[in-house]
Amino acid sequence: MLTQIRPAIIMIVFFTILTGLVYPLGMTGIAQALFPHQANGSLIEKDGKVVGSELIGQGFAGDRYFHGRPSAAGDGYNATASSGSNLGPTNPKLIDRIKGDADKLKAENPNQPVPMDLVTTSGSGLDPDISPDAAYFQVARVAKARGFDEAKVKALVDSHVEGRELGFLGEPVVNVLALNLALDDTK
Repeated sequence: MLTQIRPAIIMIVFFTILTGLVYPLGMTGIAQALFPHQANGSLIEKDGKVVGSELIGQGFAGDRYFHGRPSAAGDGYNATASSGSNLGPTNPKLIDRIKGDADKLKAENPNQPVPMDLVTTSGSGLDPDISPDAAYFQVARVAKARGFDEAKVKALVDSHVEGRELGFLGEPVVNVLALNLALDDTK
């Protein structure tokens, strides 16, 4: 019996060290060497201070900023409570929230259809991107609040539209944090 237990214990210790220590440290080292920005959370810095991540949405309040998708993560954009909502499409709470958000947006821009991503949450509740249509929908409000020409703000949005991955995967998007930081730098 001892001849069977000893190899089993040695294998458990060996594979625990291999898969629990060597492999994770090796992958971390490779990621740090090849993709340091991504491996460290794709953080965005301004004036030497971290202001957010390219990968996690943030709430922006006020008319001076572009707004992202609504969040269902905890108290809103809480990365430790990342999740979607469990409310189904016929749930009155979800219907009332979407109707309220849509009515508010229609009042902001009555001549345009409200883009779907401005009233619906993403699966994680932390989506950092909006569609170009959602960004263009907000141009008039942001331009008015900042006293900018709408064409100037639209050109800024144009410069922040990220195309499809590899030219055919996904849809074009606009990173809200990057756009708002560029907006703050615009004179």
